[in-house]
Amino acid sequence: MPSHMAIAERIIHRVRANPECSLEELMHRLQDLSWSEVFLEVDRLSRFGQVRLTQGGVRFTTARCAL
Repeated sequence: MPSHMAIAERIIHRVRANPECSLEELMHRLQDLSWSEVFLEVDRLSRFGQVRLTQGGVRFTTARCAL
């Protein structure tokens, strides 16, 4: 099981490459991780202000903010 720091780095890398990606798209790009691993880390990163979650209809979108 990867550490939360390794997961965080991968998520930030993906969001930087595609700032308007949906959570589903992020999951697709990180297929070796479970949904809960990605979601919990995105939640943690959002609490620290490193990614922002917005709800647009049924889709959640991660957007890069200042790191």
